[in-house]
Order: sequence, then structure tokens, then C-alpha cells
Amino acid sequence: MSTLIKNGRIVTADSDFTADLFIEGETISQIGKNLNVTADEVIDATGLMVFPGGIDPHVHLSMPFMGTFSSDDYTTGTRAALFGGTTTVIDFILQTQGKSLRHAFEEWSGRANGNAVGDYSFHMAVTDFNETTKPEIKEMIEEGITSFKTFMAYKGALMVDDRMMVALMEEVKKQGGMVTTHATNGDMIDYLVAKNLKAGNTAPLYHYLSQPEVTEAEASNRFADMANYTGVPAYIVHLTCEGALNHVRDAGKRNQKVMAETCIQYLTLDASLYEKNFEGAKWVMSPPLREKKDQAALWAGINAGLLQVVATDHCPFFWEQKKMGEHDFSKIPNGAPGIEHRVELLFSEGVTKGRISLNKFVEVMSTNAAKIFGMFPQKGCLAIGSDADILLFDPNEKHTISAQTHHMNCDYSAYEGWEVTGKTKTVFLRGKKVIAENELLAEKGYGKFLKRNQVNGVI
Repeated sequence: MSTLIKNGRIVTADSDFTADLFIEGETISQIGKNLNVTADEVIDATGLMVFPGGIDPHVHLSMPFMGTFSSDDYTTGTRAALFGGTTTVIDFILQTQGKSLRHAFEEWSGRANGNAVGDYSFHMAVTDFNETTKPEIKEMIEEGITSFKTFMAYKGALMVDDRMMVALMEEVKKQGGMVTTHATNGDMIDYLVAKNLKAGNTAPLYHYLSQPEVTEAEASNRFADMANYTGVPAYIVHLTCEGALNHVRDAGKRNQKVMAETCIQYLTLDASLYEKNFEGAKWVMSPPLREKKDQAALWAGINAGLLQVVATDHCPFFWEQKKMGEHDFSKIPNGAPGIEHRVELLFSEGVTKGRISLNKFVEVMSTNAAKIFGMFPQKGCLAIGSDADILLFDPNEKHTISAQTHHMNCDYSAYEGWEVTGKTKTVFLRGKKVIAENELLAEKGYGKFLKRNQVNGVI
């Protein structure tokens, strides 16, 4: 199958020009002006922007959490991602304490294999690092899982202590991988949660008040220090606040590169939503939404190159699941839907409103994630020989986000009623047209697992 996309405005992380793009099979074979080729299908992209397919390196599909599972599985989650222009996601495998990394890998692979519509890969979340699991770091890297996540929070469940963190960093460094972290101070949060519940403060607002900015800033600094000591490539997931960002900036002053992502909700939503009584449970996530001053800092951090990626931390739950914590905020499942709206919101709030450039938009929604996580140039760019993961985008079309029209398996939207400028029109994944005319054209199982290359923390 071959496709010729004519007259599109091709925008990458470092270029912006009008040309034709020719797809043969699963890859891009030619880019140029007025290509003289014979194609099975010709698409006139006049008036449209042509982007690399989006990459969301932070999602949670069919994730067990707080006695339930996130409501999007690999079929519904990757389907919704495609509708929004994201062609590749990286999910998190969670090691069960006392069990092997191999056990976790096989469990998550069993959920994903044959079920995904879009392409996917895995990070490995290590919750129990010891002499038995140590040799498995090399094994996982050989399987194409080159990034290892730690939790500095969720005490008693997922959290690792500093001793375990440093030992893991040393081994991952030795084997050519990267350590990422959920950087919040679990001990302090645990204390504040207990203190608020004892005082009868049970509403969602107290989820936010139990995780003040200092809990994230302190943990981000500690993580950077340990990474600097061990020399491991380091990446902070879902960074939300000015205090944590300042520690990433400080690391650079000693010639250390700590990479970091933020998420679209932290750029667009703020903590005032927690004042809506129990409805605030819709936005209970960790870390929580922050203040408007933090939004300003995050946009500035993107432009300064301190934040390389905008992800989602997509982890949806139905409203009935959220109501598990109706009388105790600590029992509200943490997470919100967002995988479908990241690209369009980032374009609308970032590019259209003049906060970031078009090239920066492509960089943080696709290219940098491909480079950081060992998928470039197969993914994240429009280049000869790269996978034909392509997004045709109308920069002027306005539409309104609603749970009535989204494709995520969730009965509410975190952005209900938002008017957005910019709309995903057509999506290709490995040369196949998978979204057109607001219809899914790919079958369950079309998505492939991506074995990622080793990483060195340099992009």
C-alpha cells in the first residue's frame, strides 16, 4: 500500500515547509516538492499541518490501583489516543513486591498483546529491588525495556527508600538504562494525610492540601542528588510546580542533566477545582493540580528546555470508582482521563495562544520522547525510512471537549466544555490510515510492542 500526501505544511521539531510526502508500506520513502510518483491513494493536505504522530510516554492502562483497575484497557486506551493524534504510548509495568520483574513483564504483556490498536512500549516500575531482581535489569533491557521507574511516594505500597533507589541507579547505569521517578516525599504526605483525616478533613480538597509543593520540591532535589552521585540518566515524571522545576534548573548549574516531563493537566487546570466539594474527586491525582503561578513556571520551563516532554499520566476511573472515597479522600482512586486530548489541548493552549512555537510543540509532544526513550528516528520524526506515523491536523477548526463525544472509557471529562482550536483529522500508523472522518479504521491487535534502544540521557 502506498499513499501520497500532497501540499501539506510539514512541521517537525526543527523544520517547517510545504511539500509532498510519500508513504510506501510502513515507512516514509520520499519527501519533496511536486513528487512524481504513483500511489494507491492521494490525499490533498492543502490547509493542513503534517506532524509526526504523537508519543505519550506516561499512561496507565488496565492498571491495578487501590482495589480497582483503571478503566481504559489497551484497546480502548490506544484507540482514544489515535483519535487524538497519539500513535505511540509507553505504559508502566508495576512489579509486585516479593515477585520478579519477569513475572510483572509477563502479566502486563498478557494484557497488551493482541489487544492494542496503537503502538506501545513499557517502562518497568521497580518496587522491590534486591539481589534476586538485580540481574533482571539486564534481562529487561534485552527485552527492550530500558527505563525503570521508582516511586518516592505511596508508602506501604509502591514506595522505595533511598537505599533501594541508589542500588537500583547503580545497576541501571551499569546496564545502559535510565531511572525515572514519581518525585514526592511519601513520608511527609503520609503524615499529612493522617493528620487531616484525624481532624475530620475528608473532602477532595485535602488530597491537595496533603501534598503541598514542598513535598515535590524536596523529593525532586533528593532524586537529582542521588542521580548525580551515581551518574545514571535521570528523568522526573509529571513535574507540576515551580519549586521542583527550580531544582531541575539547579542541577544544570553543576553540569548535570535531569530530564523532566510535565502533563497537559498541569499546564491547563489548577487547584481551584478541588473546591467543588466531592466533584473535585474528578481531578484527584498525584501529584495534585497546583496554582496558576506554577502553570506560568511550567510554560516557561518548556521554553527554557528544562521540561522536555508533555505527557498525560492518563489513568481514568469511572465516577462510581471515584466514589470509593466519598467519605475519605485517601480512598479516591488517583488519576484522570486525558490521553485523547493532549495534542489538541497543547496546540490550542500553547501554539494558538502564543506560549510555545510550532516546532517546540512537535518537540515536546513527540520528538523528545522518542529521543529520550530510545525510539528515534523510528518514531518522533518525519524522515525518509522512519515509521509513517503521521498526523494531519487542521489548525483552525474549533470544537468542544465533552464526555459525550470522547472515545476514552470514562463517563466524565476533566475538560468538559472546553473550546479547543485545532483538530486531528487523519492519522497514519506505520503507513496505515487508522483515523479518518472521525472513524477508526484499524483493528484491535494492529498495535505493536516496541523494543526500545538503550539510552544515555542525552538528546
